[in-house]
Amino acid sequence: MEWFIIVFILMMVAAPVMWLKPSPRQKRLVHLRNTLRQHGVTIKMEKPPLHDFKGTMPAYCWKYPEQAPGPDFVLVRETHASEALEVYLPGWRWRVAPLRPLPEQAERHLVALLERLPQDVVIVESNRSALTIWWWESQGAERFLKYLDDFQALRDALAGHSDQPRPASPDKPLDT
Repeated sequence: MEWFIIVFILMMVAAPVMWLKPSPRQKRLVHLRNTLRQHGVTIKMEKPPLHDFKGTMPAYCWKYPEQAPGPDFVLVRETHASEALEVYLPGWRWRVAPLRPLPEQAERHLVALLERLPQDVVIVESNRSALTIWWWESQGAERFLKYLDDFQALRDALAGHSDQPRPASPDKPLDT
């Protein structure tokens, strides 16, 4: 009987420790995020640009150079988009279309990426500071690394094509 009590007490002490142990999914996400951070990707948990979305979602950002801001647009996967939004490609709709046509090279990179992205990528967004995807992180680091060159090429092709004119430098006034 004493042994039974000792084993029971040990199990009561060990149980909370087992709850603190990361799950296989948590380990995969930590590895994914750390690997992509090493490749220059910024990862945030933020509210995505979706209508009536509650909570946060992982956002993976590729920053534009400060002197070459990107265009503004938001593409939403059709499963999360309203029928009223304009279709860009099968499966994708513009929530915010770019003000000017995208450069041809950027358009090719964007179309190629959209056709092969994982199904849980819900949004592809670009603003002055970064190219961002919003997704539920269904893949591991090794598989997602296959997209890195494509995202970097898209970011490079979009850099410098901002919708707003650049602010004047302190030594040069704006043209009037």
